[in-house]
Amino acid sequence: MQCALIYDFDGTLAKGNCAEHGLMPALGLNEHPDFWPEVNRKNRERDGDEILTYLGELAKRAHDEGKRDELKPENLQAYGKSIPLFPGVVDWFDAINRFASDQGIALSHYIVSSGLEEMIRGTPVAKHFKKIFGCRYHYDEATGHAKWPAVAIDYTTKTQYLFRINKGIENSWDNVTINEYIEPGERPVPFDHMIYFGDGDTDIPAMKMVKAQGGCSLAVFDGDKWGDGNTQNKIEKLISEERANYVVRGDYTSGSQLDVTVRGILRLYKRKHG
Repeated sequence: MQCALIYDFDGTLAKGNCAEHGLMPALGLNEHPDFWPEVNRKNRERDGDEILTYLGELAKRAHDEGKRDELKPENLQAYGKSIPLFPGVVDWFDAINRFASDQGIALSHYIVSSGLEEMIRGTPVAKHFKKIFGCRYHYDEATGHAKWPAVAIDYTTKTQYLFRINKGIENSWDNVTINEYIEPGERPVPFDHMIYFGDGDTDIPAMKMVKAQGGCSLAVFDGDKWGDGNTQNKIEKLISEERANYVVRGDYTSGSQLDVTVRGILRLYKRKHG
């Protein structure tokens, strides 16, 4: 039996926005608190896509500061090493794979994130993912500098990547196969064999779709921010609007609420589909 665990990254496996760790300080953006307000202003002014606007503004600031090299893949991967992961994440994949194997389940792990793919590739857990779908740049062949966004993943396009996983498409460019009809029973990863891990607004359509199709969605929250009213309101909304099956703290250590919940879901899938 094949199951897929699909994770958002920022706020789900790691604390905060990945670009804010290493990359943005290197670009001097910590000293420019206008960055995010400027992204929001330009996005509304141009009636644009928020993620595309953010990626474009990030490249523009790197150019203006004379630091275009910072967006090269090798440098982004180096900055990825500084991203603080939630407790237990480093050991989580081997442990849950062993548990699943004992149940006769083969697990595949995927990332579907609005974060920078190359930064995620720099983390110590990147080797565990069958495929990382994240935001990427096109690069100039001569200079290696970022030219424009190649992939931008937002809250609606995340559902597209769930269908890619569902149909066994492990790239972002194939727009033919993803639109072909494939009998649900013939798809490599049925939706009711998926578990989706997300933390916020950009995950809502994906969480809802997996849940509606018979899979399970987990709303993950940063335990250090539980006292923040915004965190509680967000979780309350996810529950009241039936977006998530379970709400768990971002703690992946053995015996944690998240660990026990996922093991229970895998046992349920085995009983129903195995």
